[in-house]
Amino acid sequence: MINERHKAALAEILGDQGVVRDPAGMAPYENGARYDRGRAALVLRPCDTAAISACVAYCVREGLSLVAQSGNTGLVSGSTPDGSGEQVVLSLDRMTPIFDLDVDNRSLHVDAGARLSDINARLEPHGLLFPVDLGADPRIGGMLATNTGGSRFLRYGDVRNNTLGVKVVLADEAGSVVDLLSGLRKNNTGVDWKQLFVGTSGAFGIVTECVLNLERLPRQVSTAYLVPRNGGAVMLLLRMMEERLGSYLSAFEGMSANAIGAALAHVPSLRNPFRNRDIPDYVILAEISRSWTPRDGEQRLDAVLEAALTEIWEADGMPLADAFVGPAHEMWALRHTLSEGVRHAGRLVAFDLSFRRADVLAFRDWMKLELPGHFAGVSIFDFGHVGDGGVHFNLVIDEARTGLVDDRLEQQLRDWVYSVAVERFGGSFSAEHGIGRKNQAYYDLYTQQKSKDLAAGLKRLTSPGRLGSVCFG
Repeated sequence: MINERHKAALAEILGDQGVVRDPAGMAPYENGARYDRGRAALVLRPCDTAAISACVAYCVREGLSLVAQSGNTGLVSGSTPDGSGEQVVLSLDRMTPIFDLDVDNRSLHVDAGARLSDINARLEPHGLLFPVDLGADPRIGGMLATNTGGSRFLRYGDVRNNTLGVKVVLADEAGSVVDLLSGLRKNNTGVDWKQLFVGTSGAFGIVTECVLNLERLPRQVSTAYLVPRNGGAVMLLLRMMEERLGSYLSAFEGMSANAIGAALAHVPSLRNPFRNRDIPDYVILAEISRSWTPRDGEQRLDAVLEAALTEIWEADGMPLADAFVGPAHEMWALRHTLSEGVRHAGRLVAFDLSFRRADVLAFRDWMKLELPGHFAGVSIFDFGHVGDGGVHFNLVIDEARTGLVDDRLEQQLRDWVYSVAVERFGGSFSAEHGIGRKNQAYYDLYTQQKSKDLAAGLKRLTSPGRLGSVCFG
């Protein structure tokens, strides 16, 4: 716990509305999205960059530990306090007033507390969107801190690709404000400092404002479920889709039978679209899109997709066992329900992995063979972004078969899966969730010492105070 003097001083900076002290009020900021519980000394809720600077400066001078929190939708304990009760949570949830749209530049200056859904709702009348698509509804500051990818990475890239500028408060005794806001897409005049603060989990500074690249809102969309002949046919199918559809291809998402079954069981209103209601072992959700309204005489997008699939079906080495085009809202409804469905299937141990594209299914097939011999009563409920090499590799523990589930079993699963993913397949243990307390040990284990030394030096240079839940050194 921290001294009452500190609480009074921070309340003086922010006013009573800007400080949460009571246990009930602090609970939403202490509890994460998945099995994540901590205790905060208090919660700060500043509403502009100047207030954040003042709070950070005070905490650094007094030696207080700060954890910045955006939407609190993270899954690796990166934005919640630990169990000590000594950390101060600095929430961005009141950082929402700025919304400065530049239609000509196709860019948006926005506060870091803005929610993704609110941003896109306000952009829709202008025919624009921020194109990083997620099942959750995070705030933009957290998306920058973790460099979120999303379901349409294949077409638009990640948050890093779509960030033009940032404003950051450093954790030093002055609470220094670094203004790197810019609407320029080309500026080759030296180090691109904004990227230091994207994807580094808030360790080097707190992003308070940003300028985002926007894209044209898709006006035509066509989706299909594709059933590959086997795991080895998935990459051939992806290559053939890219050859025939080019930049139209905006998503290529993999979904396992277990994940689909969990979603259908959790949300009975979802329609089972498969023949005889038999869910295939693996299904691809493919999407193509155009950003303009249909023109007279132009081939419908459904027809474009159907023609491409017909060519693939008739080609030598045909990779498809089945395929059908369907309503985009229904197909995406199933995809976006997978995470919630899996979470209700049992005790979940979730991994956010990435590989070279061809290794996603190779890793999956290897795990299907090897997992039962290592861990009885554990099942795979995977899905993810096959088109960019990402996979949400979810393991669900059958507690009735394994007995009481304790932390040791979860730790053994994590150690084993990460060793296979990184050491055997050359993958990453964190594709887009970032580094939090849950991933700290694997960062320490798998990161080269020189990289850790460089990161530690940058931390000392930018934010020497006690900021964030990650130790990069």
